[in-house]
Formats: sequence, structure tokens, C-alpha cells
Amino acid sequence: MRFSRRRRKAAMTFPLRFLMFACALTFAAAGTAQAEGKARDFLQKRHMQKIENGEEGGLLSSLLAGEGEGTTCAAHKARLDKLLASPLGKRAFGPRADVVDVAYGPHARNKLDIFQPKTRIGNEPAPVILMVHGGGWCVGDKALDNVVTQKAARWTQKAFMFVSVNYPMIADGFDAYAQGEEIARAIAFMQENARQWGGDPDRIIIMGHSAGAHLVSLVNADAKIRNKMGMRPVLGAVSIDAGAVDVPVQMPKTVAPLKLRYKEAFGEKPEEWTRASPYHLVDKTASPWLGICSTTRPDDICSQTQSYVEKSRDLGVMADILPLAKGHAALNNELGRPGNYTAAVEKFMAQLDPAVKKRLQP
Repeated sequence: MRFSRRRRKAAMTFPLRFLMFACALTFAAAGTAQAEGKARDFLQKRHMQKIENGEEGGLLSSLLAGEGEGTTCAAHKARLDKLLASPLGKRAFGPRADVVDVAYGPHARNKLDIFQPKTRIGNEPAPVILMVHGGGWCVGDKALDNVVTQKAARWTQKAFMFVSVNYPMIADGFDAYAQGEEIARAIAFMQENARQWGGDPDRIIIMGHSAGAHLVSLVNADAKIRNKMGMRPVLGAVSIDAGAVDVPVQMPKTVAPLKLRYKEAFGEKPEEWTRASPYHLVDKTASPWLGICSTTRPDDICSQTQSYVEKSRDLGVMADILPLAKGHAALNNELGRPGNYTAAVEKFMAQLDPAVKKRLQP
């Protein structure tokens, strides 16, 4: 039984009101106009975040929301793991995959799930869509509802294999660049082993949301990562609202509750930031790239996306931007549902290969 929208809002409203009350008491005790102004600014941002999560992400987005300024990834992950293990958190998971927890490496989180095609085209192996979840390089899971449900349902019906990947987190000792290596490891594994499940190892499209979008963009851009992990180029990459296409540009723009998270992922020194920055690493060996970006975000991700597209095209690499007036959570939740958004993404994918195009035709 799922919560109604009214009950979900009510469940999230009480903690928000309590937070506002506690902050009001704290800043009242401080007794300064400056402190009161900061309190209002913080609560307004937090309130808007809660509204967006409630309307667009429902229960799952409220669970995945950041803990606020100054919370370490390890603390946030511990709290989220506890929530996801509870009866409430278990509602955040999607349908069980056909093949579960396939190990692609030595770490406990080097696991992937496989959703088999619901239809087949003769004896042709199925093109593979490989999905990387978001969660601020800190939390998340391959089996969550907004990661798999709509996407797997859509594309397995169109004779694709859908694969969802877990990877080690910051709390496991992996920064963003090291996580990119693990994603490349997963892709290389599927390129070697997809045939045993009926997939086509030469027709893989990689896709990710948020931090996962950064990671697929990083892997697609950086030939050194691909070569190190034995990964061949893929058909293309779909980046769903990456928060760090150009890391040095993004770091000063990062909203306060996520500043520590970004430092944990990319380091504190400007000279460290280009190491895992897709814009700074892309070269002519990259595969085609689609950058989906929210025009409603305050940190102007679309300008980074556009710069990446222009640099890619200058290198002779196919790239495009899909700016949409949808929130960060909605861009993930709605992909796979019938409509103009999914159609636009499929239009990009259809350009990558004739076998992909054949499956995406109406």
C-alpha cells in the first residue's frame, strides 16, 4: 500500500515545521539581525527543497535529501541505510530484476542487476542500457524505484536489456574519480559478459542521474579511465542533470547543504578539481553525449552542459543538450514515461546505431 500524496506531504511537513521552530529558537537566542537573516535564507532554501522533493520525488526523494550543511557523507549514509532498511524505506525500492547482484569486481558494492528484454527481435542480441544511480557520490542503490521502474519497463518492452549498477561510496574510501574507475569496470564487465544473458556487448548505452550522470560523463570523456579498466568506447552516454560537468566552475556555485559533499568527492583545492571534471578531460575518442539539464536549478547547470557540448563538437564528437523546466528529481523520475521528454531522449539514442533505432521506432 502506497502513501497518498496528502499523507506524504503531511509526513514531511512535521519534520520541516520542527526544524523551522528549532532554528527560530536558536537564532532568537543569538539575537542579531544578521543571524535572523541567515536563518530565513536557510529555511527558505530548505522549504523549497522539501516542496520540490514532495511534489516530484515523493517518498524516495525525501529519503535521499541531503542532511544539511556540515553533515559528512558517512553520517548521511548511516542515517539513510537505516531508513532504507525500515518498513517505510523499503517502499522506495522498485521491481526485482531478473538477475540480481551479479559481481563485477571485488568490492561488496561492485554489483549489478539485469532486467531481461520482454520482447526479442529474432535471434539478435539485445542492446544494453546501463544505468548509474545518483546520490551525491555518497548514497543510493541500483534497485531504487526512481532508478529502475519507469526506465526498465519502457526499454525492456522495446527489446533492450536494462542494467542497473551499484558502486563504492565516499564512505567506502572512494572519491569521484575512483568511483569513475568502478563504473568503467562495470561497463568493461558487461562488454565481456553481456552475451551470456542475451545482451549485445558492442551496443551499450550508458546513462546516469545526478552524481551518476557525472560518473558516466567522466568515463565517457576520459580515455585514461577507459584504458586502465579495459573498457571499450560505448555507443553513447546520457547524462541526466549532472551536478558537475565542469567541476571548477561548479564548486563555487554549490549550494550550502552540499558544499561538504562536493569537497569529499573532488577535494578542497582548485588544482584537484580538474582531475574528475568531464569538461577538462573530453577528447576526440569520446562517444556521443546527451546532456539533460534542469533550467530551474539555481546553480545554472545548463551553462556547463552547453560548454561541454560546444567543446565536444569542436573535437568532432557528437553532443547535444536537452534543457527542460523540470526539477532535478523529476528529470530522473519521469524518464521512461510516455511523453515528449522520453521521446527526445530516444531520438538521441536512435541516432547512435541502426539496431537501436529499429527498436525505438513507434
